[in-house]
Amino acid sequence: MSTSAVPVSLAEIARIAGVGRAAVSNWRRRHDTFPSRIGGTDVSPLFSLSEIEEWLREKGKLSDAGAREFLWPRFEALGSRDESGLAIAEAARRMRSPRARTGSAGLSDEARSLVGDAARLGRGEGPRSTFEFLLQRWLDTHVRQLSTTPPPLAAMMARLALDSMLPAGDEGLTFFDPACGTGHLLAAAAEEYEGPAPALFGCERDPALAALAAARLEFVGEDRQILARVETVDALRADPVPGLRADIALCNPPFNERDWGYEDLATDQRWTHGLPPRTEPELAWVQHLLAHLRPGGTAVVVLPPAVASRKAGRRIRGSLLRTGTLRAVVALPPGCAQPHSVSLQLWILRAAPDGAVPAQDALLVDATRAARPMTREQGPDWAALTEFVGSAVSLLDSPQDALPDGAVRVSLLDLLDDEVDVTPGRYAGPGPESSRADLTSSWAEVANSLDELGRLAGRLSKVGLSGGETRTTATVGDLAKAGALTLRAGQQPGDAMESGPRLPLLTVADLLMDGEPGGQVARDAAHTVVQEGDVVVAGVVRAFRAWVHQGDPVALGPQLYALRVAPDKLDAHFLAGCLRAPMNGRQAGTHASSSSRVDVRRLLVLQLPLDEQAVYAETFRRLTTFESLLSRTTEIAGGLTGEVRDRLAAGGLTGH
Repeated sequence: MSTSAVPVSLAEIARIAGVGRAAVSNWRRRHDTFPSRIGGTDVSPLFSLSEIEEWLREKGKLSDAGAREFLWPRFEALGSRDESGLAIAEAARRMRSPRARTGSAGLSDEARSLVGDAARLGRGEGPRSTFEFLLQRWLDTHVRQLSTTPPPLAAMMARLALDSMLPAGDEGLTFFDPACGTGHLLAAAAEEYEGPAPALFGCERDPALAALAAARLEFVGEDRQILARVETVDALRADPVPGLRADIALCNPPFNERDWGYEDLATDQRWTHGLPPRTEPELAWVQHLLAHLRPGGTAVVVLPPAVASRKAGRRIRGSLLRTGTLRAVVALPPGCAQPHSVSLQLWILRAAPDGAVPAQDALLVDATRAARPMTREQGPDWAALTEFVGSAVSLLDSPQDALPDGAVRVSLLDLLDDEVDVTPGRYAGPGPESSRADLTSSWAEVANSLDELGRLAGRLSKVGLSGGETRTTATVGDLAKAGALTLRAGQQPGDAMESGPRLPLLTVADLLMDGEPGGQVARDAAHTVVQEGDVVVAGVVRAFRAWVHQGDPVALGPQLYALRVAPDKLDAHFLAGCLRAPMNGRQAGTHASSSSRVDVRRLLVLQLPLDEQAVYAETFRRLTTFESLLSRTTEIAGGLTGEVRDRLAAGGLTGH
């Protein structure tokens, strides 16, 4: 494919030129010679890569990173996820071995030509950095189709495994990942391990992922003579190395797969703790890992929280505990890995040495509150999380030492009940108890809030409300046509790599979680930004609401709308109060389901003179204040009563 046929967006042009997207928009407006768009829309136009390259060179606006940036759109233009991934892996091989011929399997003529260009560029600008650049772009482009282990989590897992492993010989360790994806965990293991050259062995059933993993591990091992091998195979169904005994196994296996080979593997020798039920594929992966550990070896695996408590898996969990194999379970904060809304768990398992007495307890660590989440792009505070989990797991074999708050040793007698539930939150305490002064302060805050709620309720109860009278209304669309307001829709955020000043980004997902912006975008004229005094409307039924924005500017994501009023025609608080009425969301919904969209233009607004709007606006403000205060009071009171109830149940009453 010629570069003239390769389309590029404004964001990609900005990366090529090393500027912000707003600068490219300005070039487009100011320069008549700027190339015309060849596709896309007026809002998201696409341009010819070759025409853009020629224009940028003519104007002297190419950045030092431009060569790599020109390369990526050509990979993306291949269209196929698999072909572009295989092409990147083949380019990496050619970068390291210039005389190697390009393999033809799975690659088109365009892809083979691109491989040659990428290999030549990589040899000139640095093979490893060029490969890592292309790999990261590929992962970012296909993030919805792939589930990768974030580097901070991979590093933490490797460190936990190294610290939990029983001593081995003087030779380099063998690391194993039977579902290695693009090799994040094995690469992290090589980085964390400081001993003799290790052996890295991975399996991956997706050919593109396996090829990329192999390429990555070759770069990791070139400085230390690391032996790396990746097999393209479904390791559960066709174990390629049944005799392998690794020192450390790391894995982030596929979740919730029903077709994992239950019928074909019913008599497999790996199920020493019991045949995994059809609905428990994760426990099949756990036993697969254990089958490949040497005595004293350690496995660390990422699992969904339900594996710790589902009824179908209790027999296998019981066996893992009785044999001393399951040594620790760590509950992670949401946002550590996909799916980001779930509190995933790390299971730390150890293959007991022959003749060893099984441990009589397990370490349960609730790290869900150990690191306050930051933005959804960054996840939790990784430094704080790693330190907390590491400090707890380092005491795994030191029963005499005190554990940090949030970690507890639980005896097998307590764990081996009818449920065999190893969820850390069930046993690990919520943290240090509040002091008497803290409890007194919390009770005082609740009392003050209740007093304020009483005063607001008294005022609101006196509001006269008529019934049955029909008043004239207008839709938001009608008000926009009349010039009483302007309506702007939020947009899908651009590439996270965009440079320049940043703005907080608010999305519908943020509203459903905690209401606070969870990401950032470049401060760009293309984004819909709300200023103080603008009205924001969430245009989905399940999160439907409207409010007047207060504070610093914020960019809006999809299905959020900004309404800016004409002050001589509309009061912003009056408008928000009318729009927030539940009947508005019901009437303007496009479908019956809770996930359906709300047609913001159909929302109804009462038609009143500006002076009457002010009276309504004051009452709407009081309702909003009452609602917010009630929610906050309920949250504080719920936590307070729960803590007091726990203390009473533990015999903490000191007076009557």
